[in-house]
Amino acid sequence: METRSLLLALGLCGALAAPVAAQDTPPQLNTPPTAPDTVAQPAQVQAAPARPPRYRIGLQSGAVYAADDVELREPALGRAYLLLNGQQRFELDQIKFFDDETGHYIRTTLPGSRRMATLRREKTGRISTYSITSQQYSPNSYGPYSPYGYGFGRFGYPSYGGYPYGGYGSPYGGYRTVKTEYFSKDGGPIQDMSYRNLSVALSDNPGSAELLRDVTRLRRMSTAGYVVGGGMLAAGLLSTFSANQRVSPLLFISVPVLLVPTFLSGSQAKKLKQAVQLYNYGNAAAR
Repeated sequence: METRSLLLALGLCGALAAPVAAQDTPPQLNTPPTAPDTVAQPAQVQAAPARPPRYRIGLQSGAVYAADDVELREPALGRAYLLLNGQQRFELDQIKFFDDETGHYIRTTLPGSRRMATLRREKTGRISTYSITSQQYSPNSYGPYSPYGYGFGRFGYPSYGGYPYGGYGSPYGGYRTVKTEYFSKDGGPIQDMSYRNLSVALSDNPGSAELLRDVTRLRRMSTAGYVVGGGMLAAGLLSTFSANQRVSPLLFISVPVLLVPTFLSGSQAKKLKQAVQLYNYGNAAAR
């Protein structure tokens, strides 16, 4: 009896101890938590790449500079110079080439001259064209023939080499702005933009050579116009003053004949320009 009571008491004590042990033991998870594969990183802001300077300036010594602002200054007293970014100064005689907001310029000697000049580049290619503008005095500020007259090249013949933009002052004399053009072939020396020079430079292109033959025919027609018109003018004047008669009709006829070369010079300039474009860019550019 006592043994049975003792076993019963032990069983009750074990039943009471099991819940307490369950409460003291922390709960166990079936699978342990895992760390995320990637950890979020703060976004990084990349700095914008620095913009390169806008212009380049080359010196006769071979040095090349870069700047965001280039200003050509030509004081009334003193020598012309370039000012870079409002600080760095170079005499114009030191410059070989430079860029600014109006284009690309080179410093070189003009054909038949030792004087350095600044030329603006107009077109690039195997035949690169350049120009220079200057103020020239003319006894008739309206040009050689009329307000609509054509310009002259360096050697006096109506050509692609130069053309007036108009003058200012009185009809009896004044200054006008004249643009004179030059070219270089394959980076060679600067040459006058004349028919003779272009004939040599473009001779290795059949299409350009054909256009130059058209120019030759126009030049002959212009020469004939000068000869015939001048002869008619002289004959008309002689007839009018020698016979003491009314004005000879030859005087009136000679005027349009003498104007023919003026109009033909425009066609010559156009064909010369087409020949250069054809040489540089092919048939599509010359149409």
